[in-house]
Amino acid sequence: MSKEARELLFEPVRQQDRLSEKIVRPSLSIWQETAINILKNKLALLGIALLLIITFFAIAGPSMVPYSASEQELTKNNLPPSSEHWFGTDDLGRDVWARTWQGARVSLTIGLVAALLDLIIGVTIGGVSGYMAGKGKKGDRIDNILMRIVEVLYGIPYLLVVILLMVIMEPGMLTIIIALSATGWVGMARIVRGQILQLKSQDYVLAAEKLGTSHAKIIRKHLIPNTMGIIIVNLTFSVPSAIFSESFLSFLGLGVQAPFASWGTMANDALGVVIGGQWWRLFFPALMISLTMFAFNAFGDGLQDALDPKVRKKGGK
Repeated sequence: MSKEARELLFEPVRQQDRLSEKIVRPSLSIWQETAINILKNKLALLGIALLLIITFFAIAGPSMVPYSASEQELTKNNLPPSSEHWFGTDDLGRDVWARTWQGARVSLTIGLVAALLDLIIGVTIGGVSGYMAGKGKKGDRIDNILMRIVEVLYGIPYLLVVILLMVIMEPGMLTIIIALSATGWVGMARIVRGQILQLKSQDYVLAAEKLGTSHAKIIRKHLIPNTMGIIIVNLTFSVPSAIFSESFLSFLGLGVQAPFASWGTMANDALGVVIGGQWWRLFFPALMISLTMFAFNAFGDGLQDALDPKVRKKGGK
């Protein structure tokens, strides 16, 4: 072939064509894309802001006033909100502001610890059950035993568990955390198991098995990290559920006992006096419960949308 013919067949690449193939958008990890998408979600940002504000006042709120949550002053009982008592006082003269944020500490602690226990137990049980399913007779036996336990616990109302534990243990924070965690992890276990069943047939898992990697290491290093998105989203919904359950049980008198304050016990104490005009005693703990529920759910919804592949793809265009 002559030189002229080769020049007609092959056209040299121009500098402009090379620039057109240049990658303009920098590569981002999934968590960087998630953070960018959350920052675009105004409702999720509102939820984060509310959580930060509630957390700040739960830490510093009681120290902002010269009254403790348990200090009684009977001469100043049932006072409405004023410059001296910002949220008013209750029937024993205790400052409602101090008790509200003391109750926030109790409710948030119970909610976070119970959710953390749900996370640890649920991820462990769900990961083992999902991975061992289909691994011969022994694996299927392990999966069946664990799932039967999950199904039995899933059908037991947590209120019944709390009442039974109250007979054995003294009412308090530890009892209610154990009660909430005793059956609260089953939802997390079922979600994780479903994710593991989808992921364990992937090539990187099969390659790790062929290389002789132990089952525990495959679950810990390869499978669980790839389910962290759905785990974190479910965790953000577990925390408000645990907080609301604690408030409900305390409202029924099965939760935190005096002299400790929680939003549920404050609402229970104020229920009989609201008709008499002492609205502030019920309003502020109920408001805190509502704001906390809204903040966690708004953040959870935003995180769920941010981790959605369709949303990430749309944001990358």
